[in-house]
Amino acid sequence: MKLEPGDAAPDFTLPTADGGTVSPESYRGRRVILYFYPAAMTPGCTKQACDFRDSLASLTAAGLAVLGVSKDSPDRLATFAERDALTFPLLSDPGLEVHKAYGAYGEKTMYGRTTVGVIRSTFVIDPDGKIEKALYNVKATGHVARLRRELGLD
Repeated sequence: MKLEPGDAAPDFTLPTADGGTVSPESYRGRRVILYFYPAAMTPGCTKQACDFRDSLASLTAAGLAVLGVSKDSPDRLATFAERDALTFPLLSDPGLEVHKAYGAYGEKTMYGRTTVGVIRSTFVIDPDGKIEKALYNVKATGHVARLRRELGLD
């Protein structure tokens, strides 16, 4: 099931790379960019995370928080965050429950064949906890620039 603008953002609580937990409820009153990526420290996911890192100051200035979600363990996420100086929360969803709730896990086409896996997806959640944007099958490269344009930040 894919989410659409206006849908309530599914709630969750997930462990973070730094040993804490995060839930969207703690961001009520703010807009949140929640993005799902296949695996920490892979080339595409690193490019995407570093693009978010490099845009973080302007996104924060525009009132947006950034949260990244993958199926990686908190320890692997901590290594990823340290290696690439990622300063926004990275959340661990090894059971893929949150991925599935957002429609970010399922059938996808890669290199002409259908597989089941993480669907690189980004959501903008409004201050009231509703989906403002739901972007599925995004490209790792150029995605943050596209998102910034769509949000009127460029």
